[in-house]
Amino acid sequence: MQTAAPFVPSDASTIAELRDAAPACRGCKLWEPATQVVFGRGDEHARVIFVGEQPGDVEDKQGLPFVGPAGHLLRRAVDDAGLPVTQLYITNSVKHFRFERRGARRIHKTPDQQHITACHPWLTSEFALLRPELVVLLGATAAKAVLGPSFRVTKSRGVLMPWPASAQRPEDFPSDHEARALATIHPSAVLRADDRDAAYDGLVADLRVAATALT
Repeated sequence: MQTAAPFVPSDASTIAELRDAAPACRGCKLWEPATQVVFGRGDEHARVIFVGEQPGDVEDKQGLPFVGPAGHLLRRAVDDAGLPVTQLYITNSVKHFRFERRGARRIHKTPDQQHITACHPWLTSEFALLRPELVVLLGATAAKAVLGPSFRVTKSRGVLMPWPASAQRPEDFPSDHEARALATIHPSAVLRADDRDAAYDGLVADLRVAATALT
């Protein structure tokens, strides 16, 4: 089975150590066509972790998560929802860009379950070091990676859930740590929506639930 586990330093005590180790990961085949690994970034004492699906074309080129159009929209939504920007960390379920070529263009392709499973040790390590109060799952891929394949964002978005009861892998956090989870749509879904204003308002409403949970 493909897994990143052998490449994740078990003795890492900081996010910086994980980030430094990630470029050597060969846990699945996505590393080869990608430009580079795109690891998480943000406050190392973050109260909230945002988890997306995977880096996109812009992120793959720059090596940073959520710096493309979806990332700019998410930043605006975070501001409008009143979340503490300085206390956030953002990452992805899968750390390499999966795509297919169409001429000169690289078109996003949703990661398979094998890619999500292979990359999960990185996410687990981020959770364990950051120990946030809340994990916000952006989109179906991220939600299913953490909450299990039967989870449906369309049915349970914007709902605060206790971590042990909701997570597919309760061991993602130490047993003495209490966290909650909340799922919502991915900001890229807003960009694709026929009614962008309504989709954006829905995203902000979900994030306001997260903001309220931190007060």
